[in-house]
Amino acid sequence: MNQDLSIFSLIAHASLVVQLVIGMLLLVSLASWSVIFSKLIAISRVNKSNESFEQEFWSGKNLNDLFNTVSSKADGAPLERIFASGMREFLKLRERRVAEPSALLDGARRAMRASFQRELDAMESNLSFLASVGSVSPYVGLFGTIWGIMHAFVGLSNLQQVTLATVAPGIAEALVATAIGLFAAIPAVLAYNRFARQIDRSAITLETFIEEFSNILQRNAGTPATQGNTR
Repeated sequence: MNQDLSIFSLIAHASLVVQLVIGMLLLVSLASWSVIFSKLIAISRVNKSNESFEQEFWSGKNLNDLFNTVSSKADGAPLERIFASGMREFLKLRERRVAEPSALLDGARRAMRASFQRELDAMESNLSFLASVGSVSPYVGLFGTIWGIMHAFVGLSNLQQVTLATVAPGIAEALVATAIGLFAAIPAVLAYNRFARQIDRSAITLETFIEEFSNILQRNAGTPATQGNTR
């Protein structure tokens, strides 16, 4: 009468379809955890590098010198790349003898907005995967559970006497699929919500910098290029 109802035993005795569903969910869960840890590291690095550049930017360093420093970096912060794109376009337009301040500012802003969108797309990479895992995994697990219950009842139909002891193992095997589906979905949903909030805050930081830097460029738009760019 004593039956082994451990998770591993239930999975081992489950039907092939349920085992395939469980295996797929475990692989998806492993992939989502990999994305979660890589995202944690990437977002933390982005925030630190942005803060470092902001301190350097507002330290009063000459814009041309700062641009030369940023341009020489192979892998900078998102704020650095946005600054470099805006400053590069601003200087190019000046080299072409564009004297209208509004044209200088509009060109720099368009370049920064394009760079901002690229940075935002990079930060949001793999978020859709976490969203899909969080929304789909419970239903995949539920499918495995329904299939397992159907399989269990088909097996019970051949028995003359059905007791709780004969029903419990088959139902438990089926319910493991739902449990693993939730195991895959819950961390993915929590991580998605957290990363989405952090990326929204980072996006606000980038947009604020674009506006502040645009104001600085506007003040420098009427200054002759030979005088350099200051605050």
